[in-house]
Amino acid sequence: MDSPPSSAHPRPFQPLPAGAVTLVALALAAVVPFAVHSRAPTPVSAPPAAAAPRPGASARTPAPVGPLPQLLSQTGFGDASNLAYSPQYPLWSDGAEKRRFVSIPAGETIDAQDPDDWQFPSGTRFWKEFSFGERVETRYLEKLPDGSFRFASYVWEPALGDSVLVPEGGLRNARALGQGVAHDIPSRSDCLACHEGRPSLVLGFNALQLSPDRDPLAAHGEPLPPAAINLRELIERGLLENFPSELLQPAPRIAATSPTARAAQGYLFGNCSGCHNQRGPLSALGLDFDQPVRSPGGALSSSVAVPSNFLIPGAKSSLRIAPGQPQKSVAWFRMSVRGGAQMPPLGTKLVDHAGTDLVARFIARDVSVALPHQKKAE
Repeated sequence: MDSPPSSAHPRPFQPLPAGAVTLVALALAAVVPFAVHSRAPTPVSAPPAAAAPRPGASARTPAPVGPLPQLLSQTGFGDASNLAYSPQYPLWSDGAEKRRFVSIPAGETIDAQDPDDWQFPSGTRFWKEFSFGERVETRYLEKLPDGSFRFASYVWEPALGDSVLVPEGGLRNARALGQGVAHDIPSRSDCLACHEGRPSLVLGFNALQLSPDRDPLAAHGEPLPPAAINLRELIERGLLENFPSELLQPAPRIAATSPTARAAQGYLFGNCSGCHNQRGPLSALGLDFDQPVRSPGGALSSSVAVPSNFLIPGAKSSLRIAPGQPQKSVAWFRMSVRGGAQMPPLGTKLVDHAGTDLVARFIARDVSVALPHQKKAE
């Protein structure tokens, strides 16, 4: 991808005077609230029955949608009925500690007839809290009655004991991270850029991420929070329906040649497959780090020994993953830099050294594919 304009680079962190953040955030939020994302997600390859309305759905009239609440507490965050969860392969966010919660409306269920593209009922809400030593922000995702989603971010205000709605353009330099960079609370367009990579805009809440068979070597694996929900418990509580029973025994797990290979493919799944999959807008690239529940572990065929249009600096040709050679692998190189060539392109300003080390070991030790079948690079 092209390098961002110079104005996109972080400015030195300069904290505002006490109380100023609250006043600025409240004033801006009142003028420019986070907008509603009005496009309903359209599955690229939905099962035949997915288009049929749920019993009684045709008789419903979508309720009017009010403006986003100004305070996080008004979204339902902190309600006792919310369910904590933790994906086993978390997205790298510059070392942020995260807490995640979901609320599924009473009497409603998630439809998992397509085990890789869950359909969430209207009124489903997600929250993800980011902390860097102290609470900084909470992101909010809500499914609306018309099938669309809306996003919002809330910045923590200790003086209020609550979080305040952030303007549509986000909030720069919300928290210093060191190394001359600061954490930015994303704009609405940044939220969409990541979440629109899949037919369902919900990321990190799926069968593999919630599998009870958790990967002990997952990079940045998080301790399960108290009463955290997993795939099996969602089904047992009647919150997830139509999930193929044969996929529960054994529980979803990446098929890999070694523990390192399992963890590395899980890392690529958690950090790359939101965009690089066969169902989203970038499917034409033919780069797929997804892990379908029915065949987890087969995604590497699109990357190992496959020529890349992106060239590592100084190279005349490059492979997406060069067997045995992480430094010559585009995937590893773009994980290892920050700036216009970095991957993921958004949401991180610091290299994830634990992640790059894991993927390097995987490429060096576990990826061994004969090269004669390589195609000429385009």
